[in-house]
Amino acid sequence: MADVSRETPPVPAAAQGVFATRLPLAEAYAVRLAGEGIDRGLIGPREAPRLWDRHLLNCAVVADLLPAAATVADLGSGAGLPGIALAIRRPDLAVTLVEPLLRRTRFLDEVVVALALDNVEVRRARAEELHGRLEYDAVTSRAVAPLARLAGWSLPLVRRGGLMLAMKGSSAAEEVAVARGVLQRLGGRQVAVLTAGRGVVEPPVTVVRVVKDEGRGA
Repeated sequence: MADVSRETPPVPAAAQGVFATRLPLAEAYAVRLAGEGIDRGLIGPREAPRLWDRHLLNCAVVADLLPAAATVADLGSGAGLPGIALAIRRPDLAVTLVEPLLRRTRFLDEVVVALALDNVEVRRARAEELHGRLEYDAVTSRAVAPLARLAGWSLPLVRRGGLMLAMKGSSAAEEVAVARGVLQRLGGRQVAVLTAGRGVVEPPVTVVRVVKDEGRGA
């Protein structure tokens, strides 16, 4: 069993405001990321010093863009980012972590059990294997694929009127321009490049938000 007691970076003051009474859960998750997450190759060892700002807070602030009591699928969840961070911050969400690799789903299962996250389900699958079977109020992702390809995986899982939220970098606007035709063909409307976490994380998180057309399926 990997050592999960490895020292983690100090908890920043902003974390209390973001996670509130759920901060102990976020701290426990940070310990596992810094220990087993690194030992098992789920995050790089150089990420340990910036777990809070670059990963936990960076992902948790995206919860501000999600409606109350939403069902959420997090595609390519990896070590659980952003899905577990969202579920910790927002216990009203029902989060499904969609991840095809067994070594990652094992880690996710262990985290869910250890933190008693009863609002999280782990599903070992590729997104396209769920098309036509499941739909969610929102589908999230972080650094999974270029937007055009990501839309093909995400939008078929979004219910009509629901959201696709893709965490992106500085090239988000360019990706939207390239993917616009694909987004429209899949029923994506009201495409916007938004920021989350202003005043909490620096730089703020860039998110591409796409609303699924209420009048058509994928």
